[in-house]
Amino acid sequence: VSAKTAAAGPETAGGVPLVPAGVSSTAAGREPSGLAHRAKVLSYFLLWFALNVVYNISNKSVLIRLFLPWTVLTVQLLVGALYVALLWLLRLRPVPSLGPKARSLAIRVALAHGLGQVATVMIFEGAAVPFAHVVQAGVPILTALFSALLCRQIFPAPVYLSLVPVVGGVALACAKELSFTWLCFAAAMASNVFFALRAIFSKAAMLASKDEGEQISAQNLYGVVTIGALLVLAPFALVMEGSKAPGAWAAAVERDGGAGTLAWDLVKSGFWHYIHNEVMFLALSNVHPVTLAVGNTFKRIFIIASSVLFFSRQVTL
Repeated sequence: VSAKTAAAGPETAGGVPLVPAGVSSTAAGREPSGLAHRAKVLSYFLLWFALNVVYNISNKSVLIRLFLPWTVLTVQLLVGALYVALLWLLRLRPVPSLGPKARSLAIRVALAHGLGQVATVMIFEGAAVPFAHVVQAGVPILTALFSALLCRQIFPAPVYLSLVPVVGGVALACAKELSFTWLCFAAAMASNVFFALRAIFSKAAMLASKDEGEQISAQNLYGVVTIGALLVLAPFALVMEGSKAPGAWAAAVERDGGAGTLAWDLVKSGFWHYIHNEVMFLALSNVHPVTLAVGNTFKRIFIIASSVLFFSRQVTL
């Protein structure tokens, strides 16, 4: 996605430039156009789509047996945090190093990611998977809006016009989807805001680390963000489900005939949650946040189809 600045000066997110020092915004807006680069970006998006479908199926299969959405998502973040910490401990991945600007932005990304997870839990407590993902397809609109407000980036008119069908789809879904509630709609829109900010601040953090001479990889940035998001979500899970979690777990184990299978499925869902988001960060490292958001909208098609296929959800569009 190409962009032109609405005002003089570098694009910023929260006061941090979205382009490295000494690089013009025009040059920064041009992604490498080689066939190899395009193939790499496409592979990231396709892998992200596929892994997200796997995660949603795995997550739903756990929630069907253990409906503790706050606890389940917290455990999933814990699994991801332990996984990346192990990689750092064994030196299988370099320990991340962040300068002051990148560290400040990483904290903002972690907050946005954590609060986005909170909103997501509220969605899935009361809505069918297809409805939630249709509403969340509005992320490109907010990403474009925040790019204009925070980064002073104004896109060509065709870019904004291409988002109109997304708005129409959301409105149609709200009018006809049987599981629609205003609470779920509000939670879905809140997640749109937080995830749009997550993408913008993540991209800024990647570029800020380059500017400070301590480049952090997309994978490591997501590892740091996962740990921060865990700290955000855990108190919510404790308050919302702390008292009923032991009883719900015991009942689920009795239905399953043992704790091993359920525990393993929960760990697997946490692994898929981490991996699919890490691949998303790899995609983001190669494209503009609005491009990622548009890709995220296309991803919803795969999610809705898998939900209908595996869980027999009826979509009334």
